[in-house]
Amino acid sequence: MFELLKSSFAINALLAGLVVGFLGSFYGTFIVQRRMSFLGDGLAHVAFGGVALGLLLQAEPFWIAIPFTIIVAVAITYLKEKTNIEIDTAIGIFFAVSVALGVLFISLNKHYISDAFSYLFGSILLVSSEDLIYSYFLAIITIAVSIFFWRRWTYATFDSELARIDNIKVDFDNYLLSILIALSIVVSVKLVGIFLVASFLVIPSATAKLVSKTFSQMTILSILLGIVSSEIGIIISILFDLPTGATIILFQSTIFTLMLFFHKIINK
Repeated sequence: MFELLKSSFAINALLAGLVVGFLGSFYGTFIVQRRMSFLGDGLAHVAFGGVALGLLLQAEPFWIAIPFTIIVAVAITYLKEKTNIEIDTAIGIFFAVSVALGVLFISLNKHYISDAFSYLFGSILLVSSEDLIYSYFLAIITIAVSIFFWRRWTYATFDSELARIDNIKVDFDNYLLSILIALSIVVSVKLVGIFLVASFLVIPSATAKLVSKTFSQMTILSILLGIVSSEIGIIISILFDLPTGATIILFQSTIFTLMLFFHKIINK
């Protein structure tokens, strides 16, 4: 058992789980607090269109999915900020178009169907040392950017109109946050899978929100839950030969259920 966990693919998976747990849980707090949970699901399926296009072009899907997802994230934010279209409607439109394009690209590609399925459901075998470098580079960028923008993002999260009155560039901040969320989703897809990455963004943050009194507490607890659940979920999936993404999400759901149960008991 321990020899299996010492193998290179297991170590890579655990390292990937660490960074994905951090990224997903950090950005998840803003998604949950801003009531934009559908954004994670929408961008995950947008990433599917990018991955399918990369497989069709016989290029690295990761590099195709990144600009594809970022462009759509910016477009969704633009529609939200500049038109009277609700964000859920904008997400729904791009969600449908991206999935349709993904299905079209896969149907045109007769050689990489198995690769497409591995992206849909996640696979630790897809995590390479190169993937880890890109993932940790994004995590470093996230930490650096959040140090400067944390107060502004938090302010706008709770009262965007008052933030505008205080001359905070809310529109710019929203675009930046959308781009970083899009990047974190693409990075997470290889481990968690397209179908489950939205849950990965939402569940740790929703769990943390149940017991947190401040947004800072919620963020810290969400990150801890995301990292711990990722590592434990990966270990369980390796030892019992289970789908990694599904195992992580089910473990997170179990924690959420227990936390909800105890939360109700304490607040009776």
